[in-house]
Amino acid sequence: MKLIRALVVLFSVGIFAAEAEDASRPVVPPAPQYKTDPDSLPQEGVPRGKLEGPILFHSRILTNTVRKYWVYVPAQYTPDKPACVLVFQDGQRATRTNGVLRVPQVMENLIAKKQMPVTIGIFITPGSRGEEYAEVGGGNPNNRSVEYDSLGDAYARFIIEEMLPEVGKTYNLTKDPEGRAIGGSSSGAICAFNVAWERPNEFHKVISCIGSFTDIRGGHIFPKLVRETEKKPIRVFIEDTLHDNPSPTNPKRDWHLQNVDMIAALTEKGYDMKYEFEEGVHSDAHGGSIMPEMLRWLWRDFPK
Repeated sequence: MKLIRALVVLFSVGIFAAEAEDASRPVVPPAPQYKTDPDSLPQEGVPRGKLEGPILFHSRILTNTVRKYWVYVPAQYTPDKPACVLVFQDGQRATRTNGVLRVPQVMENLIAKKQMPVTIGIFITPGSRGEEYAEVGGGNPNNRSVEYDSLGDAYARFIIEEMLPEVGKTYNLTKDPEGRAIGGSSSGAICAFNVAWERPNEFHKVISCIGSFTDIRGGHIFPKLVRETEKKPIRVFIEDTLHDNPSPTNPKRDWHLQNVDMIAALTEKGYDMKYEFEEGVHSDAHGGSIMPEMLRWLWRDFPK
């Protein structure tokens, strides 16, 4: 299996490195229509959980910011037993019932089928600078890139020292890193990986969809960091599309090339890692279509 993965990675690197040298890359084809997994849709007979929020939160670690968050509580939760935790960035997108990610719905179905443990979902928006929460162009608050694309431990500290204790005031959350997962899409994906990278004693599981491991705020160095750092106890599912923000003149700003390099680095270091590529562009659509698969794989051997 490792040999197959390595060959796929080398093949992908060869293709996209060759394309990067050609400023006349072919026109990116239209994004395909992906099949919706039944576990991303409401199902008859499945106990309904509840989605609480949005709730405003002012951070002291990410100073002068306010954000919204939602908490998904499965029907099977009981306060006498610590629940597992899934933190997801861009919570406004991840919880949208008419969107493509629909993470709470996926959790509801998989928990009922015992394909993932009883898990509290915490869905957080990026911060908005100032006292009032506001979304700007593209529907994102204005501190998103600073929080999500920056390396370092500031966002990890925000999650571990502020958000988990805040939700923990109401719900019994596990402190076992094996029971904690974190995920996101695009800049939210590199943010999720960075939290686990900075605090592997707190989070062992990561979902990365169309991850921005690129030279926005230095994230392109992650493959090098993975190769040069002692292996950490992190399990990672990486999803990406073959035409994810190509950059013929600057490979460090080519989303797919950087995802390929991340996969190569994680493979070389022997990480518990799975990846899936599909035709498409920089969009949540493919990641949403395989969200049940990603969560099943992430929790595959955890007691249910």
